[in-house]
Amino acid sequence: MNILISPQSFKGSISALNTAKAISIGVKNVLPDANTIILPVADGGDGTLETLVDFSKGKIRSCKVLDPLGLLINSNWGGMGDGNTAVIEMAKMSGLALVQPSKRNPMYTTTYGLGQAIKDALEKGYRNFIIGIGGSATNDGGVGMTQALGGLFLDSLGNQIPYGSAGLTKLVKIDLNNLDNRIKESKFLVASDVTNPLLGEFGASTVYGPQKGATREMLPILEDAMANYAKVAKKSLKLDVIDVPGAGAAGGLGAGLMMFLNAELKSGVDIILDKISFNKYLNNVDLVITGEGQIDYQTVYNKAPYGVASRAKKFNIPVIAISGSLGDDFQIVNDYGIDAVTSISQGAMNLDELTSSVNKLIIESTEQVMRFIKVGSKLIFD
Repeated sequence: MNILISPQSFKGSISALNTAKAISIGVKNVLPDANTIILPVADGGDGTLETLVDFSKGKIRSCKVLDPLGLLINSNWGGMGDGNTAVIEMAKMSGLALVQPSKRNPMYTTTYGLGQAIKDALEKGYRNFIIGIGGSATNDGGVGMTQALGGLFLDSLGNQIPYGSAGLTKLVKIDLNNLDNRIKESKFLVASDVTNPLLGEFGASTVYGPQKGATREMLPILEDAMANYAKVAKKSLKLDVIDVPGAGAAGGLGAGLMMFLNAELKSGVDIILDKISFNKYLNNVDLVITGEGQIDYQTVYNKAPYGVASRAKKFNIPVIAISGSLGDDFQIVNDYGIDAVTSISQGAMNLDELTSSVNKLIIESTEQVMRFIKVGSKLIFD
C-alpha cells in the first residue's frame, strides 16, 4: 500500500514535518510493509515558512525588524533551495501574536517590519517572494511596509506620516520615486484567502478591526482613515483597488501589496501545493492522510486539508484526516473530499496535556485508523 502523508502543522504544538513523521510511524506500526511518502503542507499561514524551506532544502535566515508597536525584535524569513525565492510570514514581523492583548490598537500598529524583512531578502539577492499575510495586528494598508522600502507618505507639511491608522488620517500625498528599485525586478505572490474589499461593511476595518483591539468608537475613525488612504492613492498614483477582492486582507495590506509591489493575491494552499509539485506525488497512491490542529467547518475554506483532499479526489484517492481536536460542524468536511476524520484527544484533555504529548497521541491515533483499514481489507478480500 502506498500512503501519501500530507498534514499541516498543529499550530503551537508540532510542525507539519514532525506531524507527518509521527503519522508515518503509526502507519508502520500496524502495516510495516506500507510505503509512506512524507510531504508536509501548509496554507499560507503558520508553518508555511518551515514547510517550503524544508521541502526545498533551503535556509532559515534571521533578521532584526520592528514589531507592530515599533520595537526592535529578532525575526526570520526563509530562503528556498533555489536561491531566488524568499518565503516571509508577515505574522513573524507584524502579527497579532507579537502584541500583548492590552496593547493592541490598530491606530498605531505598523507593517514596517514586513518591509524590513523584504528589504533584507532583496539585499541577499532574492527576487521571487511568497508572502503569507494571515494574523496581522495592523490596519495601515501596508503603508508601514512601503515606508521601510523607501516610499514616502506625506502629511500637509511634507513630513512622513506616523505609523498606523492614525497616520492615514493625515495622509495627503504618496511619493514612490524613492521606492527600492529592486522591487521592479521582483515578483510577489501573496498567500491570502481573504476576499474582503478595502472599505465598507465587509472591509478591513469593520470586519477585522475588533480582533486587533479596535473599540466600537474607534471603528468609524479607522474606516475614515482607510477611505482617505484610498482617496490619496487614487489621486497620487492613479491606482484604485477599493473594490478588488482581497484588498482588505490583513488590515488593507492586500491593497498595499497590490498597489506598491504589483503583487498577485492567490489562495495560500494552492501556492504551497503548486510549489511542492503536490499533484505528481498522487500517482499510484492508495491513500492520503492529512490533518491540522483543529478540523471544523472553517476547514473547507481553503485550509490545507481541504486543498489536499480536493486534489486527491481528482485522482479518486480516499482521504483521512487526523486532527488535534474536532470543532463546530466538523462533519461538513465529509462533503468536501475528506472521507473520515479522527481526533488525537483521549478523554477529557486540556490544551496543555494535548500539546505536551502530541507526538505520542498522533502515533496512537494513526495506529487505530490503520487497524480499521486492516480489518476492512480482510473483510473485503478474505
